[in-house]
Amino acid sequence: MRQRKVGLVMLCVSMLLMGWSMTMSSASFFGKHQNRHGRKSMLPVEASSSLELNRVGSSVVFPVHGNVYPIGSYNVTLNIGQPPKPYFVDPDTGSDLTWLQCDASCRRCTETHHPLYRPSNDFVPCNDPLCESLHSPRAHGCDDKEQCEYEINYADGGSSRGVLVRDAFSFNFASGSQQKRRLALGCGYYQVPGASDHPMHGVLGLGRGKASIVSQLSSQGLMRNVVGHCFSGGGGGFLFFGDELYDSSRIAWTPMSQDYPEHYSPGFAELIFGGKSTGLKNLFTVFDSGSTYTYLCSQAYQALTSWIKKELNGKPFKEASDDRTLPLCWKGRKPFKSLRDVKKYFKSLALIFANDGRAKTQFELAPEAYLLISDKGNVCLGILNGTEAQLQDCNLIGDISMQDKMVIYDNEKQVIGWVSANCDQQPKSSRFSIR
Repeated sequence: MRQRKVGLVMLCVSMLLMGWSMTMSSASFFGKHQNRHGRKSMLPVEASSSLELNRVGSSVVFPVHGNVYPIGSYNVTLNIGQPPKPYFVDPDTGSDLTWLQCDASCRRCTETHHPLYRPSNDFVPCNDPLCESLHSPRAHGCDDKEQCEYEINYADGGSSRGVLVRDAFSFNFASGSQQKRRLALGCGYYQVPGASDHPMHGVLGLGRGKASIVSQLSSQGLMRNVVGHCFSGGGGGFLFFGDELYDSSRIAWTPMSQDYPEHYSPGFAELIFGGKSTGLKNLFTVFDSGSTYTYLCSQAYQALTSWIKKELNGKPFKEASDDRTLPLCWKGRKPFKSLRDVKKYFKSLALIFANDGRAKTQFELAPEAYLLISDKGNVCLGILNGTEAQLQDCNLIGDISMQDKMVIYDNEKQVIGWVSANCDQQPKSSRFSIR
């Protein structure tokens, strides 16, 4: 089965194994799991009065390519360097650092569709705050004080090792203007492909830490520290930085958990099935754009699959054990052409977040948000057993469940929001079409 990397919440393991220490970057709190089911450059910083923008009115939009199935991955294009060159990266809210496979005597790099990144000589020194943010205090230290080394290890066996550099990033703003900023990124000279490896140049880290690209842009006064994405159920969509592309009053908001500041987590949820409480509560939940599918802990997963099978009993479905697309698929009397053929047989789900005792917020999952039609014409469950995927008791909301929704991570107000939206339409202003 070919499936996109999933941001694995390693914190969940450490919650069970107290005393477990971590010496890698904050990005490695999220691993990637394949469920088989300094010299300073003299390059100028391009600056003008137009760069000193009002932070309220600045947003960058990136077209998104790919889909949940059959490709199993999404990517956006970053234009980096002087002159700028395009690089395809995996947008991941589960990690902070943006890194590219680097043509700097690359000792080991994986397949890409285009030449590797040629880095600048503008190295980030070891004592830079960005470097410090990527290491735990006890582990921070560099062999070369003029360089910042990083190493990210992923749960699927993949990894990246390299040094931090600064280079010029070119951005197209929603207003129509184009700007350049020098930002830090990882120059990866040693990559080990994981089980879920895809031919991309690297990863676009969108997490809550200082090293993320949007955090760096925000610290330079260019925009608010807000990240959002809108993945279309038909494939593609868009990613954005900044807060001018939506009407905040029409978004369902819930606070980010302050107990788990490394993650985009609203805390604990209650699972609803067919509009009724399941009794399953206290489900620690994380939003993760680095996960193709949604994951529930074993208790919730087993209960959910049992309820679904009970609902399908006596209906024209039979388990398709020969379909390896996902662990659980069903066939009909004839191949299904689309989810329209089957969604009436499946009930909606929801996760309800308590909002620290205030009014509850509900994240709804219609059948389209957890089912797919395989290439064999069967309907498959896009919710997987997170405990089997080494997530312990963590629950991940993956891309399949965020399709046709604008999902927003506001790091300044410390809230996560969502609203149904037409993700096929590229936004230009706050008048963007939401359903």
